[in-house]
Amino acid sequence: MKIIAFGASPSKNSINKKLATYAAHLFENGEVEVLDLNDFQMPIYSVDIEKETGHHALAQAFLDKIATADILVVSMAENNGNYSVAFKNVFDWCTRINAKVFQEKPMLLMATSTGAKGAASVLGIAKNAFPFYGGNIKETFSLPSFDANFDIVNGKISNSELDNQLKELVKNF
Repeated sequence: MKIIAFGASPSKNSINKKLATYAAHLFENGEVEVLDLNDFQMPIYSVDIEKETGHHALAQAFLDKIATADILVVSMAENNGNYSVAFKNVFDWCTRINAKVFQEKPMLLMATSTGAKGAASVLGIAKNAFPFYGGNIKETFSLPSFDANFDIVNGKISNSELDNQLKELVKNF
């Protein structure tokens, strides 16, 4: 079973990438590939650029990665209550090739932030929007107060209640 995971942030130390990586490895018998949005940097999408250059090869590469997955594990970064610009740009370029970006792959959709709401705003936006773009969301999970609830050294959730919550979601996935 192939699992594609990514944090929807370009940060080299993305807390969402850390959460997605941890969650993806909870699936039994999974072959995990973690994507880095920095590998998919493209010019800011505009119809003018698309007219000049056509579909961007990196957008196709991202879609090709999604196509290899049996399961998607996506953790959304929240920037001012919405998607990160880096994710939105990849997403915009991809929709010009295939509006069903997530290709109906079963998805564990998550979010985290250093705040107590755990990026609930962007998680809600994504949960409502992604089904229109081929997102087959099976479960959602929000990790509040990342710094207090995630052990960066060991790469796992340190709050046992929240950790058990996520493990139960994965088990029932």
